[in-house]
Amino acid sequence: MRTQQILWILAALLYTGYLYAQDQDGTQVIIPSAQGLHPSTLPTSDGLPTYLQQVTEMGSRQNRLQGPVAFSIQQVLKEIKKYTADTVIKEVVARGVDFDMTPSLEQKLRKAEATDDEVEAVRQSGPKVRARMAKLVSGTGLAGIQNVPKEQARELSTIMAELDPDKAIALVDSFAKEYPSSPVLSHVYYFGANAYQQKAEFDKAVEYCAASLKAKPDNLLSLLLSLSLLPHPQYLNSHAADREKILEEAESEATRALAALPHLPKRAIETDADYGKRQTELASGAHGALGMIHFDRANQALLGVDKAELARAEEEFQTAVTTSSHPEAPDFYYMGAAYGLDGKWDEAIRAFEKAGELGHGTVIETYATEQVAAMKKRKTERPANPKS
Repeated sequence: MRTQQILWILAALLYTGYLYAQDQDGTQVIIPSAQGLHPSTLPTSDGLPTYLQQVTEMGSRQNRLQGPVAFSIQQVLKEIKKYTADTVIKEVVARGVDFDMTPSLEQKLRKAEATDDEVEAVRQSGPKVRARMAKLVSGTGLAGIQNVPKEQARELSTIMAELDPDKAIALVDSFAKEYPSSPVLSHVYYFGANAYQQKAEFDKAVEYCAASLKAKPDNLLSLLLSLSLLPHPQYLNSHAADREKILEEAESEATRALAALPHLPKRAIETDADYGKRQTELASGAHGALGMIHFDRANQALLGVDKAELARAEEEFQTAVTTSSHPEAPDFYYMGAAYGLDGKWDEAIRAFEKAGELGHGTVIETYATEQVAAMKKRKTERPANPKS
């Protein structure tokens, strides 16, 4: 089906390693990296070679494909009316779109007489789908995994592209039941944990992270996701009796993740600078988790705020936001909370303002705006911390 082809092409454009799959007859199928695609390395079944080759051999339209701007809905509609379905699909998959599919947008596409395949290409080329795929390969990804049956590789691609968390969970559970010994089971469980995180069901998210790490203890993405979940206030508050045990586990995982980063396999096409940047980006997540761990410990001190733990929290949050090219809004938010607890009003205000900016349109923006007002009020009522 064309839908499966679209998923495989997206994976090929985003993957920076190689996923080796096999047909039942033992024929190896290779999903190549985004850079250095060559017809001789393309898959040899399901019509994929021609399709991928067309994507990489756009000739006179090459400069257009390399441009930074993804298609808007208006541009997609024009493409649909002007070009054949195959051309539209190639362009959309190669460039991406700057919106995620909604019922109203799908209705516009149908009104423009988009085919089912064109609609699916647009759906799979939205920012959220691409971000999910890119996140998988930002760490260890699927590089080096050997002998993955083709059907399992396809189902993993489908799971990666599913934006509805309930549907994703159903796909994950079905995969785990059907392929309990799959070499990609750890990655499948990672997406299950991610889906539960989206639903704010933190107990289940932690459970699926644990299953992922049981299947593959060195799955760095699952380790980092687990780190973001364990010290989360909602999870800790529902396990108050085990709070310190959970924090110790999270701190141990953070140490393990940071220790693993220097040994992260370098990609064949990766420069030293890019390799170092990738390590730093991944380390940022671990430092954000450590910030949460120390912040919680500072708050839980029996004799008031533990200043030493608070200082460590501030330091970890600073490291997290300054070493990432895409810092997380929650890191800025909790950094603001740490500064506020420390009486550093100006630093707190700046951190909350940044959290609101990065979390625009989410509940974080609402809370951050409230905290900015609160910090400004406290600043006028109380003297600032002399050390600020």
